This record gives sequence, C-alpha cells and structure tokens, in this order.
Amino acid sequence: MSNNQNISQSNTQSAMAGQGRVVILGAGESGVGAAKLAQLKGFDVFVSDFGTIAEKYSTELEKMSIPFESGKHTEDLILNATEVIKSPGIPSSAPIIKNLATKGVPVISEIEFAGRYTNARMICITGSNGKSTTSLLTYHILKKAGLNVGLAGNIGHSFAAQVATEHFDYYVLEISSFMLDDMFKFKADIAVLLNITPDHLDRYDYKLENYAASKMRIIQNQTANDVFIYCADDEESIKALQQTVPLAKTYPFSIVKQVEAGAFLDDQTIHINTEPNNSLTMSISELALQGKHNIYNSMASGIVAKVLELRNETIRESMGDFKNIEHRLEHVAKISGIDFINDSKATNVNSTWYALESMTTDVVLIMGGVDKGNDYNMLKDLVQSKVKAIVCLGKNNKRIHDAFEDDVDVIVNTFSAEEATQIAFHLAKRGDTVLLSPACASFDLFKSYEDRGNQFKAAVKEL
Repeated sequence: MSNNQNISQSNTQSAMAGQGRVVILGAGESGVGAAKLAQLKGFDVFVSDFGTIAEKYSTELEKMSIPFESGKHTEDLILNATEVIKSPGIPSSAPIIKNLATKGVPVISEIEFAGRYTNARMICITGSNGKSTTSLLTYHILKKAGLNVGLAGNIGHSFAAQVATEHFDYYVLEISSFMLDDMFKFKADIAVLLNITPDHLDRYDYKLENYAASKMRIIQNQTANDVFIYCADDEESIKALQQTVPLAKTYPFSIVKQVEAGAFLDDQTIHINTEPNNSLTMSISELALQGKHNIYNSMASGIVAKVLELRNETIRESMGDFKNIEHRLEHVAKISGIDFINDSKATNVNSTWYALESMTTDVVLIMGGVDKGNDYNMLKDLVQSKVKAIVCLGKNNKRIHDAFEDDVDVIVNTFSAEEATQIAFHLAKRGDTVLLSPACASFDLFKSYEDRGNQFKAAVKEL
C-alpha cells in the first residue's frame, strides 16, 4: 500500500469515527446539510463561503452554533482540515482548492461524505440532459409503490441533511459531473447514464472526452451485483463505454433497435424486460411525459422500477400520472390561442434541441443569456423547420444573431423577461407556441434559471 493510500485510509477511518476537523466550502443547500451531518457525527466543523450566504442558511448555521465566514476563505482556518467537503460549483482550479491539494488535504463532495453514514440502496442518475425529470419520475414511481425513499443530490433537499435526520431505505440521487469529480469510494447500487452531450466544457479543458470520463465515474466501484442502465442510442455514451467497461449487470434502452434485456420502442409501444417472461408494455400515448427525449427518460425510470421488482400496474400508473418539474417544458398559459411554455431549465443547446423537437406548432423562441461556448449548429434544422422568430434575452446576443440570421426572418434583442414576453406575444399568432428555452445560463440578467422562469411566468400572466 502506498503512503498516499495510507493517508487516505487513515483519514477515512478518522472521518467515520467522527474525529478531526471538517471544513465545508460553500454554504448552500449541500454545504449546510453536510455541516449538520458532520456536527452530528462529532467533528469539529467550520463553514467558509467566498460569496454571500443566504439568510436562511446563515440562520441555520447560527442555530447549530457552527462557526462560519462569508465573503472570504481564511486559509489558516481551512488548510488545517482533516478533510474538506466542497460545493460542486467550486472548480478544482480555485486557489483554495489548489492550496489544499498542495497540503495533501482530501477534498470530497457532500454525496461522498453522506454516503458513508447510510446503508440505503443508492439509485444514481446522471446525464447532460433529462436527469432532473428522470430522477423525479423514478422517485414518483418508487414512492407510489410504497417504498421508503428519499430524493436528493442536485435536486430537492441536501442528501447529508436527510442522512442526518431521516431513515430511508432507498435514495434517488440526481448526480452532476461536478459532484462525480469529487466522489471516490461512493457506490451506486443502480447507476443510470442518460446521455453525454457537450456541457460545462469550460471545467474540462474544453475536451468532450474529459467531460465524458467524468460522467463515467457514475459506475466506479460497482460490482457484478449492481446495475448499470444506459442509452444505446447515445453516440458519446457508447464511445465512453469503450474506455470504461462496466462490471455491473447492464440494461440498455433504445428507440431505434430491440434489446434483449433493457427497454426498446416497437412502433408506439415501449417494452421493458429485465428478466425472461416478465416484461412491461405501455403505449407511448399513455405516458405523462411526451416527446422523444421523454420516451428515453421514461424507459430509464421504468428499467429501475423493474429491477426493483415493482408491479407493472404501479409502474404504468405512475408513468401515466407524473407531473413534470417546474421550469422544464412547463405549460404556463394559453392566451389568444397562443401557448406559453417555460423551459428556463434548458441552460445548454442540447436541452433546447429536445424542447424544439417536442414542439408540434410554429414557435416563437425566446433564448439567450450567458453563452458557455455554445455550438448552435445542432439547432439549425429545427429552427429552420419550426421557429418563425427568435427573441434574444441576454446582454450579449451576437452569437445567436450570427448562428441563425439566415434561418429566421426576425431576431429581436430584449433585456428583460417582461419585454421578451411582450414582443414574443406580438410576433406569435393563434395556434403558435411561445417557448422560453434559453440554451444559456441565466446569470447575466437573473439570479438563476428559476428566477428567469418565474419572471417569464409573471410576465405571461400580465398579458
């Protein structure tokens, strides 16, 4: 065993025993949850946030008498940690993280930390697109089947806080690539990889293969007793699987070819088989979630449910009555025969492609924001065939104009949700859809994609 492994093992042993000093970087939902669990387990806990801490979180830390700082990282209070739990939003290139690496202090995610303190079965879902919807649908099916299940990760309440205060037999965890980067010994009992498309490449040296390798960490530590579910139609996932071969039992899903064990689409019917002579069939017209991308999401959730041996009747019912998340293809209103749809959660080009692909009417598309090095080429065919006008919502819209000026007659710049909504309304006619699907992050004009979606919905209601 190398010296590094010795250090790592002793750190883990002291961490399990609740000895030593745990420093948490970032005082959001996951950070404060990790602080709560670390305190419960007997650690000396300190929380540091380089930004401003929201009042609800600072109040919670004060109530627990956990020392914290905001607006800075005081190295003397951080570099003496036994272990550091960092927010997924902090890149490894941040000076404090580099200094911790130099000192040999382990840096892990909240998921890695909390996973040590629960024996619950872990259902972990990742992918560039669809992971929130698939996580919520999976959680909905399991809950409806009567399982004692929690929902956490990139969605809902902190995993660590739930481990500290609840006792669930199962967790559905939505896992981002940023979380996976700081996960080492954690194991998914059931891992789901929906797709790999270019996203967050600024964190991965602008190399898709680096981002794909990060996504494949979802299957690290899996054994032959575990399960891996993936999309057989996703080119980048198949490429990544040539580099990282799963040890777990695999269940692919496809809408273009039949698979023996997994899920496939035959004409308008989904077939899900996880063992011989026990298949689930369901017409896609019965699915609560419509559109090609949602057939994939439903298949993935359905395979999880079949692996857990839930009743077909329960799975069918749950996939038929599920209500999707806010800000993801959310129907806001119909005004003068025009549908308004809020897809503010579409913060990358691929998400906007999925949204446009599911539209069945002419579209006035509201898009724009903080461009993460977007390649808009993949949208061109759908924009040409479905989009009659683009309303840009962002401070710098030049790249959208350059990408689509030959594809639509009208491209307009706006600088508020209210202005964008009013102009889109005037450009649309009865039978059209006004779709907010930005393909960009929201931070130029809004606090978050939720804020952007809420402002859009408020503006629609004012029409």
